Amino acid sequence: MTEVKIRKGESVDRALRRLKKKLDKEGIMREIRTHRYFEKPSERRRRKEARARIRARSTAL
Repeated sequence: MTEVKIRKGESVDRALRRLKKKLDKEGIMREIRTHRYFEKPSERRRRKEARARIRARSTAL
C-alpha cells in the first residue's frame, strides 16, 4: 500500500501532490481507470494490439 507521511512544516496540499506523483509513477491510477468498467476480451486485445503498433512505429523511426 502506498503511503506518504507529512513532513514537519509541510502543507497537506504538498503531501497530496507527492502522493499523486507516487501513485502515477507506480501506475496505480491507470490500473484503477482501466478496471472502472468491464472491458470485453476482444476490446482489450484490440487496445493492446493498437498500442503495440504505435510502439513498433516509434522504434522503427
